[in-house]
Amino acid sequence: MISTQILQNTLDGLKNITRVDMCITDSDGRALAATSDQFGADLDSVKAFLDSNADSQTIGKAQYFKIFDDRRIEYVLVVDGNADDIYMVGKMAAFQLQSMLIAYKERFDQDSFIKNLLLDNLLLVDIYNRAKKLHIETAVRRCVFIAETSSDSEANVPELLMTLFPKKDHDFVTAVDENDTIVVKELDASADAEQLDEIAKEISDTLHEAGVTKLSVAYGTIVNEIKEVSRTYKEAKMALDVGKIFYGDREIVGYAKLGIGRLIYQLPLPLCKMFIREIFDGRNPDEFDEETVTTINKFFENSLNVSETSRQLYIHRNTLVYRIDKLQKSTGLDLRVFDDAITFKIALMVGKYMKYMENQDY
Repeated sequence: MISTQILQNTLDGLKNITRVDMCITDSDGRALAATSDQFGADLDSVKAFLDSNADSQTIGKAQYFKIFDDRRIEYVLVVDGNADDIYMVGKMAAFQLQSMLIAYKERFDQDSFIKNLLLDNLLLVDIYNRAKKLHIETAVRRCVFIAETSSDSEANVPELLMTLFPKKDHDFVTAVDENDTIVVKELDASADAEQLDEIAKEISDTLHEAGVTKLSVAYGTIVNEIKEVSRTYKEAKMALDVGKIFYGDREIVGYAKLGIGRLIYQLPLPLCKMFIREIFDGRNPDEFDEETVTTINKFFENSLNVSETSRQLYIHRNTLVYRIDKLQKSTGLDLRVFDDAITFKIALMVGKYMKYMENQDY
């Protein structure tokens, strides 16, 4: 359960303090870590110790200690027997390893619990029972953040975010696939939408500094009970998808800021196709030429202001009016009229959504 690197680092640290050589084996007697190339556990001696009923034993010049995981032997600690107080040193080292084992097991159990909580795999009664057992507060404010990176990223995103959010009993970092890393962040009573943006920006900056280039960060809304964590996770997932469709220029997307895109995302495709057919008379929004698309987008960016749009496009006002009139003839919608502009904007977004969903099928 504990990596060999961590076991080795622990033994090295203990040796620096005690000046005593040590070795750790698994329950089959295979050496996992040792403080000296010359010092290692004798396989026959380890097996004899494992077969005995003793939790600790002196064999030859060494002290042997069993490390348990729920009454099952996980490791054997072998301590060089040259020092006078070797038994006390061995007991202290064994206690340290036993504590580490418990901590790592709890962390594993917490990770499993959080994953099942996010995926709605737990009954309500199980949520509260397991949370109590794992010492996880149930009535605190939380929000779920998702960091999506490309599969070719070399950075260990979960480890980076665990470093960013080190409070393991309050903030939880887990991964459900190779691309998405999930942060369940505990928040204080004053947390608001602005603070959620700041946390998302902190996640983004941390990953960029580690060399991650392709990145999207999405988050849900704040919930007050642990049973609602799955809801904010679903919101963050939707924000991630809706952001790809309608807000491709944004690296950070919050569920509460999705606007009308959130509604369109939940529309059935047959209804979308019917709507596009009625608005554009069977034409695909992608068929508009680049000049027309640029004009439309800039007109919407400037809140349907003809003068400001023509200025930013470096064209005469009459040229812009001509383009709008031309679009009106082909679609029947006048972008200078608010209702028509709204209809046109929605139609363009529906077209984007349809294209995204069609690409997902391939």
